[in-house]
Amino acid sequence: MTNDSHLFKQEPGKGRLPLYEGKMIHQFTHLYAEPRYWVDEAEGRKALLGKKIDNGQKLDYQCYRFAYRAIARSTDSRTFIGTIVPTNVVCGHSLNVTLPLQDNRYMLVICATLNSLIFDFALRQQVSSNLTMFFIYQTPVPRLKSGDKYFWDIVQRAAKLICTAPEFDELAQEVGLNSHREGVTDETERAKLRAELDGIIAHLYGLTDAEFAYILTTFPIVPETVKQAALAAYRTFAPKSGKP
Repeated sequence: MTNDSHLFKQEPGKGRLPLYEGKMIHQFTHLYAEPRYWVDEAEGRKALLGKKIDNGQKLDYQCYRFAYRAIARSTDSRTFIGTIVPTNVVCGHSLNVTLPLQDNRYMLVICATLNSLIFDFALRQQVSSNLTMFFIYQTPVPRLKSGDKYFWDIVQRAAKLICTAPEFDELAQEVGLNSHREGVTDETERAKLRAELDGIIAHLYGLTDAEFAYILTTFPIVPETVKQAALAAYRTFAPKSGKP
């Protein structure tokens, strides 16, 4: 944000891309706040490519990417806050951003898992204020492949939470939705989808009912209704054998 500040424009305009900062996103949404700055696309490409020739090659900013806030505290209601940012946006250093993935279904799984209460619980044992990749790499994450149990359940729910604007139509269609119109904007329905994701992901970590119930008690600022909904979803998705 300092070294590249000469690229920032204070008004939107033709050929300008919004500059995303950490405070602009929240879990499963890229619409938490309005942008402060915009970058002229031609100038931005020149800065990104440096001495390389611009042949119109596709660059990272033209792809969907997973991004999370680089500033986080273990005392907040949630420590990890991430979402998928749309195509044709650039990001400041208050967002840590992944490289594009060839299969965006996996990006949706990553987004859902890292935004889960379970991942947050493990992460906040380590983090004080800055959420660097060092902490992410140290925190265990279940690895799912296409065809694994719960894979498609997670993809579908995460897509409905994220694909709520026209800029996500391409992603929506990639995972089986017709358009962003099948995304969920009603807050009650969104809360239900998020609870289901938390319940499913608790099973991926192999937690028992008692273990998950305990972990939920360690989030004092999270509303009790949210925690109870997550626990109820965990029980709904429990294997019929009764084993976690």
